[in-house]
Amino acid sequence: MSAAESSLLFLGTGTSVGVPVIGCNCDVCRSSDPRNNRTRSSVLISHGAITLLIDSGPDLREQALREKITTIDAVLYTHSHLDHVVGFDELRAFCWGKDAPLPLYATPACLDVLKGMFGWAFNAENTHRGYVKPDPRPVTSTFQIGGLAITPLPVEHGGVETVGYLFETDAGFRTAYLPDVKRIPPETMALLGNLDVLVIDSLRDTPHSTHLSVGEALEISQKLSPRRTLLTHISHDLGHAELSARLPDGVEVACDGLRIQLA
Repeated sequence: MSAAESSLLFLGTGTSVGVPVIGCNCDVCRSSDPRNNRTRSSVLISHGAITLLIDSGPDLREQALREKITTIDAVLYTHSHLDHVVGFDELRAFCWGKDAPLPLYATPACLDVLKGMFGWAFNAENTHRGYVKPDPRPVTSTFQIGGLAITPLPVEHGGVETVGYLFETDAGFRTAYLPDVKRIPPETMALLGNLDVLVIDSLRDTPHSTHLSVGEALEISQKLSPRRTLLTHISHDLGHAELSARLPDGVEVACDGLRIQLA
């Protein structure tokens, strides 16, 4: 990848239990369509020489092997729910042979949860080479990584502090990633003008207390008018082909392994 190239790779596009769901015999869980195999939601952002992981869910090992990921320069967390953080220990594979700590970007509240869950990593006595040595970096405003301007996007998602992220390349390409959201506050909506790509939560057709439904996600997409919208964090209530067939122009269903260019 040249210095000017950017991409977003969908590592996972499923909800907290993944698809197929354990013990379920519904049509989607028994589907032969590989696009209906959804690991827990996560993406990989590549921009020039840097590689950023967004959330370390329980399927990180499987995802990294599938996509042949060998390097991660930093991890960004959206929130502290288990399906977004419990693959933390798999980050060891990206720390072997390195002395520099691994930057972890998250809200202060999320960092506190990570420190409580994975205290061995944050402990000052963690001196073993190759173990995860986190460099916690609290996210409170726009920050820069390797030519990317990254802005946290506060959203409402149950009772846990949650953010999405806005990524803007040095060429001005704007991508918003909002995998877990029920409501986008007005001050966050104001940050989402002139989007090239919107990736947004779309759990199922029927309303949910902490996630957007398909209809709610489409309503937000219509308001923001991005050039391209991709739906993610999808449950087994929705089959890829069936959902794709009824979406308006400019809106797509994301699937595991899909890579899109951010340029």
